[in-house]
Amino acid sequence: MRASQVSTSRGLPSPGKLGTFESPHTWQMSGPTGQAEAGSSDDQDIRLLSVSWNQDFGCFAAGTSNGFRIFNCDPFKETFRRDLKSGGFGIVEMLFRCNILALVGGGSNAHYPPNKVMIWDDHRSHCIGEFAFRSDVRAVKLGKDYIVIVLERKIYVYNFTDLKLLHQIETQSNPKGLCCLSHHSNTSVLACPGVHQGHVRVEHFGLKVTRMISAHDSHISCMALTMDGLLLATASMKGTLIRIFNTMDGTRLQEVRRGLDKADIYSIALSPNVQWLAVSSDKGTVHIFSLRVRVAGEDASNEQRSLEGPRMDHQNSSSSIDPLIQTNTGSNASSSLSFMKGILPKYFSSEWSFAQFHLPEVTRYIVAFGAQNTVMMVGLDGRCSFDQVNGGQMLQKEYFRFIKADLTPLRTSAP
Repeated sequence: MRASQVSTSRGLPSPGKLGTFESPHTWQMSGPTGQAEAGSSDDQDIRLLSVSWNQDFGCFAAGTSNGFRIFNCDPFKETFRRDLKSGGFGIVEMLFRCNILALVGGGSNAHYPPNKVMIWDDHRSHCIGEFAFRSDVRAVKLGKDYIVIVLERKIYVYNFTDLKLLHQIETQSNPKGLCCLSHHSNTSVLACPGVHQGHVRVEHFGLKVTRMISAHDSHISCMALTMDGLLLATASMKGTLIRIFNTMDGTRLQEVRRGLDKADIYSIALSPNVQWLAVSSDKGTVHIFSLRVRVAGEDASNEQRSLEGPRMDHQNSSSSIDPLIQTNTGSNASSSLSFMKGILPKYFSSEWSFAQFHLPEVTRYIVAFGAQNTVMMVGLDGRCSFDQVNGGQMLQKEYFRFIKADLTPLRTSAP
């Protein structure tokens, strides 16, 4: 399935020299996006179509049935919105905190066709790039160097500067648009479903290395990379186990158990200091797991909002990650019969979650880590904290209803 059209405007700006979303106002739209409504629209008439984090999890974008909105997480506030008469957006992908967005139409009154990606510069109120395909776009990922567009069976990787096609990647059927992109200054890593069931393909663009990881027996349902792209967490359609891999050599480093019953995994998040893993699912519980591996040489104390991600000592020279045993955090729960590993069924030797938070099962939500042992949940619209020593039930700290309407998104994603 090839792209049928790629167009660009002259003078494509460098992503490193762009403005930021700072104004909490409704702005008039011009150009290809039509006209904005004057003032704020009535939230009761709005349907939430998508929610997605930006690359450092400091903001999230909400695509609605008549526009989109940008929210800051800490402190929580709406920083920007476009309220339109002409339709909605099924995908709104941010580029860190700058004014560049990737937009795809969605909903019953889509603003753009679902097979088109518009790269929108909101500072100039101008479309700087347009991609058209013969099938619907499932996801878009933005990085400082790349634009990644996911179709059901193919992924296109473009150079951000001139929008030239760099890579075409074949995948298995991928209706969820699963794809992850690293956001470290020294590594360029992409992970996506492979062509075989349960396999993940990892591309190290800078090293020109492709790695195939046999992650699960059944289809992949969710995945996440660390900021540097050196660790990969995956879940299958069964949704019972989450596995963590070294993306350089494909080694499985850890396996944790969400539960026994089949579940639809909504999102997986790895903390910036690579100490914790969070999982949300349709079972109405967010699980927090303690990770026993992390990248050697990282500073875990003040990398939370770094755009470059965790610092590494050997990201370009090493062929593997040095696993370090965590001594400053609690341990995941396990069965009292885990000492009989290899004799009893695998269930009895599983690592269970360290901390939990229970949610309404009717809400679909995505998770990310905030500052000071907090977990942010969009869909629930709140923030919870957990005890990093004793674990147990998490404590809700904040709750915000960011759109007073239908809060069940049709599509969720992560960087």
